[in-house]
Amino acid sequence: MSEKQAENSIDRLQIARDWLPRYTGMPIEAFGDYVLLTNFDYYVRQFADRFNCEIHGYGKPMQAATNQDGLSIVNFGIGSANAATVMDLLSARDPKGVLFLGKCGGLKNSTEIGNFILPIAAIRGEGTSDDYLLPSVPALPSFKLHKFVSEGLVRRNLEYRTGVIYTTNRRLWEHDDEFRRRLHAMTCIGIDMETATLFIVGHYNQISRGALLLVSDVPTTPEGVKTEASDNAVTKNWVDLHLEIGIEAMSDIGAGGEPIRHFQY
Repeated sequence: MSEKQAENSIDRLQIARDWLPRYTGMPIEAFGDYVLLTNFDYYVRQFADRFNCEIHGYGKPMQAATNQDGLSIVNFGIGSANAATVMDLLSARDPKGVLFLGKCGGLKNSTEIGNFILPIAAIRGEGTSDDYLLPSVPALPSFKLHKFVSEGLVRRNLEYRTGVIYTTNRRLWEHDDEFRRRLHAMTCIGIDMETATLFIVGHYNQISRGALLLVSDVPTTPEGVKTEASDNAVTKNWVDLHLEIGIEAMSDIGAGGEPIRHFQY
Protein backbone atom coordinates (compact mmCIF):
# COMPACT_ATOMS: atom_id res chain seq x y z
CA MET A 1 0.00 0.00 0.00
CA SER A 2 1.42 3.39 -0.97
CA GLU A 3 1.71 6.26 1.50
CA LYS A 4 -1.17 8.04 -0.26
CA GLN A 5 -3.38 4.92 -0.13
CA ALA A 6 -2.63 4.50 3.57
CA GLU A 7 -3.57 8.13 4.18
CA ASN A 8 -6.86 7.73 2.28
CA SER A 9 -7.62 4.56 4.24
CA ILE A 10 -7.13 6.40 7.53
CA ASP A 11 -9.36 9.25 6.39
CA ARG A 12 -12.03 6.78 5.34
CA LEU A 13 -11.87 4.98 8.68
CA GLN A 14 -12.18 8.28 10.53
CA ILE A 15 -15.37 9.06 8.63
CA ALA A 16 -16.78 5.61 9.42
CA ARG A 17 -15.97 6.05 13.11
CA ASP A 18 -17.85 9.33 13.13
CA TRP A 19 -20.84 8.12 11.12
CA LEU A 20 -21.53 4.70 12.70
CA PRO A 21 -22.75 6.28 16.00
CA ARG A 22 -24.33 9.12 14.05
CA TYR A 23 -26.47 6.77 11.96
CA THR A 24 -27.31 4.22 14.69
CA GLY A 25 -27.23 6.22 17.90
CA MET A 26 -25.01 3.52 19.45
CA PRO A 27 -21.37 4.13 20.46
CA ILE A 28 -18.77 2.11 18.57
CA GLU A 29 -17.60 0.43 21.77
CA ALA A 30 -21.16 -0.87 22.33
CA PHE A 31 -21.04 -2.95 19.14
CA GLY A 32 -20.13 -6.60 19.59
CA ASP A 33 -17.70 -8.79 17.67
CA TYR A 34 -20.60 -10.39 15.77
CA VAL A 35 -23.45 -8.54 14.09
CA LEU A 36 -26.86 -9.49 12.72
CA LEU A 37 -28.25 -7.29 9.96
CA THR A 38 -31.92 -6.85 9.13
CA ASN A 39 -34.20 -4.64 7.05
CA PHE A 40 -36.98 -4.51 9.60
CA ASP A 41 -37.59 -2.88 12.99
CA TYR A 42 -39.51 -5.97 14.15
CA TYR A 43 -36.31 -8.05 14.31
CA VAL A 44 -34.58 -5.46 16.49
CA ARG A 45 -37.55 -5.19 18.85
CA GLN A 46 -37.79 -8.96 19.22
CA PHE A 47 -34.04 -9.16 19.86
CA ALA A 48 -34.22 -6.42 22.51
CA ASP A 49 -37.23 -8.03 24.22
CA ARG A 50 -35.51 -11.39 24.35
CA PHE A 51 -32.29 -10.05 25.90
CA ASN A 52 -33.77 -7.07 27.76
CA CYS A 53 -31.33 -4.68 26.10
CA GLU A 54 -31.65 -1.09 24.96
CA ILE A 55 -32.51 -0.13 21.39
CA HIS A 56 -30.50 2.79 20.07
CA GLY A 57 -31.24 4.99 17.10
CA TYR A 58 -34.94 5.77 17.17
CA GLY A 59 -35.34 8.86 14.99
CA LYS A 60 -32.10 7.99 13.15
CA PRO A 61 -31.59 6.15 9.83
CA MET A 62 -30.71 2.87 11.58
CA GLN A 63 -31.56 1.17 14.86
CA ALA A 64 -29.19 -1.07 16.80
CA ALA A 65 -28.94 -3.12 19.99
CA THR A 66 -26.35 -5.36 21.67
CA ASN A 67 -27.02 -8.17 24.14
CA GLN A 68 -25.01 -9.08 27.23
CA ASP A 69 -22.96 -11.62 25.25
CA GLY A 70 -21.70 -9.07 22.73
CA LEU A 71 -24.00 -9.93 19.82
CA SER A 72 -25.35 -6.87 18.03
CA ILE A 73 -28.22 -6.34 15.60
CA VAL A 74 -28.72 -3.45 13.17
CA ASN A 75 -31.75 -2.51 11.10
CA PHE A 76 -30.11 -0.73 8.15
CA GLY A 77 -33.23 -0.21 6.03
CA ILE A 78 -33.89 -1.51 2.52
CA GLY A 79 -31.87 -1.51 -0.70
CA SER A 80 -28.35 -1.91 -2.03
CA ALA A 81 -27.24 1.63 -1.20
CA ASN A 82 -28.12 1.14 2.47
CA ALA A 83 -26.45 -2.28 2.43
CA ALA A 84 -23.21 -0.72 1.21
CA THR A 85 -23.47 2.05 3.78
CA VAL A 86 -23.87 -0.25 6.77
CA MET A 87 -20.94 -2.45 5.71
CA ASP A 88 -18.78 0.63 5.24
CA LEU A 89 -19.78 1.97 8.65
CA LEU A 90 -19.18 -1.38 10.38
CA SER A 91 -15.56 -1.21 9.22
CA ALA A 92 -15.17 1.27 12.10
CA ARG A 93 -15.84 -1.61 14.51
CA ASP A 94 -14.12 -4.33 12.43
CA PRO A 95 -16.49 -7.13 13.52
CA LYS A 96 -15.44 -10.77 13.32
CA GLY A 97 -18.58 -11.77 11.44
CA VAL A 98 -21.79 -10.28 10.01
CA LEU A 99 -24.93 -12.27 9.12
CA PHE A 100 -27.76 -10.77 7.08
CA LEU A 101 -31.24 -11.99 8.00
CA GLY A 102 -33.09 -10.88 4.88
CA LYS A 103 -36.22 -11.67 2.96
CA CYS A 104 -36.25 -12.60 -0.72
CA GLY A 105 -38.55 -13.62 -3.53
CA GLY A 106 -38.45 -17.26 -4.58
CA LEU A 107 -37.82 -17.94 -8.26
CA LYS A 108 -38.03 -21.74 -8.38
CA ASN A 109 -40.96 -24.13 -8.14
CA SER A 110 -39.09 -25.84 -5.31
CA THR A 111 -38.76 -22.58 -3.38
CA GLU A 112 -41.89 -21.84 -1.38
CA ILE A 113 -42.89 -19.13 1.06
CA GLY A 114 -41.33 -19.90 4.43
CA ASN A 115 -38.31 -21.70 3.00
CA PHE A 116 -34.83 -20.65 4.10
CA ILE A 117 -32.08 -20.02 1.56
CA LEU A 118 -28.36 -20.08 2.36
CA PRO A 119 -26.87 -18.40 -0.73
CA ILE A 120 -23.70 -19.82 -2.22
CA ALA A 121 -23.26 -16.62 -4.28
CA ALA A 122 -25.12 -13.58 -5.56
CA ILE A 123 -25.31 -11.97 -8.99
CA ARG A 124 -24.46 -8.28 -8.93
CA GLY A 125 -27.42 -6.73 -10.74
CA GLU A 126 -27.73 -3.71 -8.43
CA GLY A 127 -24.85 -1.57 -9.70
CA THR A 128 -23.84 -0.31 -6.25
CA SER A 129 -21.13 -2.93 -5.80
CA ASP A 130 -19.42 -1.81 -9.04
CA ASP A 131 -18.14 1.21 -7.11
CA TYR A 132 -16.15 -1.14 -4.86
CA LEU A 133 -14.73 -3.98 -6.94
CA LEU A 134 -14.61 -4.86 -10.64
CA PRO A 135 -17.81 -6.45 -12.04
CA SER A 136 -15.85 -9.67 -12.65
CA VAL A 137 -15.32 -10.18 -8.89
CA PRO A 138 -17.92 -12.72 -7.62
CA ALA A 139 -20.16 -11.84 -4.68
CA LEU A 140 -19.52 -14.66 -2.22
CA PRO A 141 -20.21 -15.32 1.47
CA SER A 142 -17.64 -16.52 3.98
CA PHE A 143 -17.81 -20.32 3.99
CA LYS A 144 -16.97 -20.83 7.67
CA LEU A 145 -19.72 -18.46 8.77
CA HIS A 146 -22.28 -20.25 6.60
CA LYS A 147 -21.09 -23.56 8.07
CA PHE A 148 -22.36 -22.51 11.50
CA VAL A 149 -25.69 -21.38 10.06
CA SER A 150 -26.20 -24.66 8.17
CA GLU A 151 -25.32 -26.71 11.26
CA GLY A 152 -27.98 -24.80 13.21
CA LEU A 153 -30.59 -25.51 10.55
CA VAL A 154 -29.71 -29.21 10.54
CA ARG A 155 -29.91 -29.43 14.34
CA ARG A 156 -33.47 -28.12 14.10
CA ASN A 157 -34.33 -30.60 11.33
CA LEU A 158 -35.16 -27.69 9.05
CA GLU A 159 -34.93 -28.00 5.30
CA TYR A 160 -33.10 -25.22 3.53
CA ARG A 161 -32.14 -24.38 -0.02
CA THR A 162 -28.81 -23.32 -1.47
CA GLY A 163 -28.27 -21.49 -4.73
CA VAL A 164 -27.53 -18.16 -6.35
CA ILE A 165 -29.44 -14.98 -5.46
CA TYR A 166 -29.98 -12.19 -7.97
CA THR A 167 -29.64 -8.77 -6.34
CA THR A 168 -31.35 -5.85 -8.07
CA ASN A 169 -31.91 -2.17 -7.30
CA ARG A 170 -35.38 -2.38 -8.85
CA ARG A 171 -38.32 -2.77 -6.52
CA LEU A 172 -41.09 -2.95 -9.11
CA TRP A 173 -40.09 -5.43 -11.80
CA GLU A 174 -42.75 -8.14 -11.53
CA HIS A 175 -44.53 -7.14 -14.76
CA ASP A 176 -41.36 -6.60 -16.82
CA ASP A 177 -41.44 -9.68 -19.07
CA GLU A 178 -37.93 -9.15 -20.44
CA PHE A 179 -36.47 -8.88 -16.94
CA ARG A 180 -38.31 -12.04 -15.91
CA ARG A 181 -36.89 -13.91 -18.90
CA ARG A 182 -33.37 -12.86 -17.90
CA LEU A 183 -33.93 -14.12 -14.36
CA HIS A 184 -35.09 -17.46 -15.72
CA ALA A 185 -32.05 -17.73 -18.00
CA MET A 186 -29.69 -17.06 -15.07
CA THR A 187 -31.21 -19.98 -13.09
CA CYS A 188 -31.28 -17.97 -9.85
CA ILE A 189 -33.09 -19.44 -6.85
CA GLY A 190 -34.19 -16.09 -5.42
CA ILE A 191 -34.13 -12.32 -5.82
CA ASP A 192 -33.51 -9.52 -3.33
CA MET A 193 -32.05 -6.01 -3.09
CA GLU A 194 -29.11 -6.41 -0.69
CA THR A 195 -27.22 -9.72 -0.66
CA ALA A 196 -24.69 -9.15 -3.47
CA THR A 197 -23.91 -5.66 -2.16
CA LEU A 198 -23.34 -6.95 1.37
CA PHE A 199 -21.04 -9.70 0.10
CA ILE A 200 -18.96 -7.39 -2.10
CA VAL A 201 -18.67 -4.48 0.33
CA GLY A 202 -17.90 -6.94 3.11
CA HIS A 203 -15.13 -8.37 0.94
CA TYR A 204 -13.87 -4.86 0.19
CA ASN A 205 -13.78 -3.99 3.91
CA GLN A 206 -12.35 -7.40 4.88
CA ILE A 207 -15.40 -8.32 6.94
CA SER A 208 -16.52 -11.96 7.09
CA ARG A 209 -20.15 -12.07 6.00
CA GLY A 210 -23.08 -14.34 5.24
CA ALA A 211 -26.81 -14.32 4.64
CA LEU A 212 -29.76 -16.44 5.68
CA LEU A 213 -32.72 -15.46 3.53
CA LEU A 214 -36.39 -16.16 4.22
CA VAL A 215 -38.60 -16.60 1.15
CA SER A 216 -41.40 -14.08 1.69
CA ASP A 217 -43.08 -14.19 -1.72
CA VAL A 218 -43.07 -15.94 -5.09
CA PRO A 219 -43.11 -12.93 -7.43
CA THR A 220 -43.07 -14.85 -10.73
CA THR A 221 -46.66 -16.00 -10.15
CA PRO A 222 -49.58 -13.50 -10.16
CA GLU A 223 -50.88 -14.70 -6.80
CA GLY A 224 -47.37 -14.73 -5.31
CA VAL A 225 -46.51 -11.01 -5.54
CA LYS A 226 -45.92 -9.61 -2.07
CA THR A 227 -48.64 -7.53 -0.42
CA GLU A 228 -48.86 -6.04 3.05
CA ALA A 229 -51.21 -8.82 4.11
CA SER A 230 -48.98 -11.62 2.78
CA ASP A 231 -45.87 -10.07 4.34
CA ASN A 232 -47.63 -9.82 7.70
CA ALA A 233 -48.43 -13.54 7.45
CA VAL A 234 -44.75 -14.34 6.77
CA THR A 235 -43.73 -12.26 9.78
CA LYS A 236 -46.22 -14.02 12.03
CA ASN A 237 -45.32 -17.54 10.90
CA TRP A 238 -41.56 -17.53 10.29
CA VAL A 239 -39.70 -14.38 11.35
CA ASP A 240 -39.20 -15.37 15.00
CA LEU A 241 -37.62 -18.64 13.87
CA HIS A 242 -35.48 -16.74 11.34
CA LEU A 243 -34.15 -14.49 14.09
CA GLU A 244 -33.63 -17.42 16.47
CA ILE A 245 -31.48 -19.30 13.94
CA GLY A 246 -29.36 -16.19 13.36
CA ILE A 247 -28.86 -15.57 17.08
CA GLU A 248 -27.91 -19.20 17.67
CA ALA A 249 -25.44 -19.36 14.77
CA MET A 250 -23.62 -16.14 15.62
CA SER A 251 -23.58 -16.94 19.34
CA ASP A 252 -22.07 -20.36 18.60
CA ILE A 253 -19.31 -18.77 16.53
CA GLY A 254 -18.55 -16.31 19.31
CA ALA A 255 -18.54 -19.02 21.99
CA GLY A 256 -16.42 -21.68 20.35
CA GLY A 257 -16.03 -21.26 16.63
CA GLU A 258 -12.78 -21.42 14.74
CA PRO A 259 -11.48 -17.99 13.71
CA ILE A 260 -12.87 -16.69 10.42
CA ARG A 261 -9.97 -15.19 8.52
CA HIS A 262 -10.30 -12.87 5.56
CA PHE A 263 -7.52 -13.08 2.98
CA GLN A 264 -6.97 -10.12 0.65
CA TYR A 265 -4.98 -10.91 -2.50
